[in-house]
Amino acid sequence: MYSIAYHSKYNHPLPAGHRFPMEKYDLLREQLLYWGIVTKEQFFEPKPVDLQEVYKVHDREYVDRYVHLELNEKEIRQIGFKQNQHLIDRELLLIGGTIQGALNSLKDEISFNIAGGTHHACIDHGEGFCMLNDQAIAAQFLIDHQFAQKILIIDLDVHQGNGTADIFNNRKDVFTFSMHCESNYPFRKKRSHLDIGLEIGTKDDEYLSILSKNLKNIENSFQADFIFYQSGVDILETDKMGKLKCTIEGCKERDRIVMNFAKSLGIPMQCSMGGGYSPELKTILQAHTNTFIAANDVFSYSENLI
Repeated sequence: MYSIAYHSKYNHPLPAGHRFPMEKYDLLREQLLYWGIVTKEQFFEPKPVDLQEVYKVHDREYVDRYVHLELNEKEIRQIGFKQNQHLIDRELLLIGGTIQGALNSLKDEISFNIAGGTHHACIDHGEGFCMLNDQAIAAQFLIDHQFAQKILIIDLDVHQGNGTADIFNNRKDVFTFSMHCESNYPFRKKRSHLDIGLEIGTKDDEYLSILSKNLKNIENSFQADFIFYQSGVDILETDKMGKLKCTIEGCKERDRIVMNFAKSLGIPMQCSMGGGYSPELKTILQAHTNTFIAANDVFSYSENLI
């Protein structure tokens, strides 16, 4: 069975009316268990990442100011969260969960982090609710410790993974693929190895066709031995910050396509949840839940839960 990183500190208290649906992390765990999609035994409590691993990806001066609560007001506004020790602890735990999950997936084929996908965190600054880049740090960890040699990062959040692109710019051992809404945040985009900027209003059929075509092209040009998947559900038509018109069913099929891609090639994969900003929390939870249902189907885990 695959493992799922979760910690009670993932649900960080935010002011009333804040745009980020932080409560989804606790509720997603509860929903997955209530519906019998996963078992309690699949969850593990991550340990904080060692800062030495973070320094290998992010600028040391920025990291030190971040962990010592020394960011200036402009930097804090750019991130979108008021900084405090609880938030720092959360971030370091979250990254630890992605790293441990990645190691687990080497034997389990796939792993999850109920949080994560902090793809807007760039080398020397944070933005867009992202302080440090969990999947980039985990990718570098796998390479440095010789668990992988060529890593593919598939980022299907509706917003471009500018931080991930910034970190791995011109690298040949990490291939960054971002498929996003072109006319959306971030408005100053970084260059991924492959950027697919979709038009406003793109619907399921076109979205899934473009995704399948580009995954096939990547398969033919880059021989990855590990995949990180940022599975943001802000591609939904209901999303307040999305601008695409994908359905719940289309989003689930997207996850299935990515997982079948990894499964068919025998490449282990770590999946972080990414964004989702639909007005009704139940819509966000349903879309994230579908990602786990897709994994059960693709990796034949459903029968083990009956």
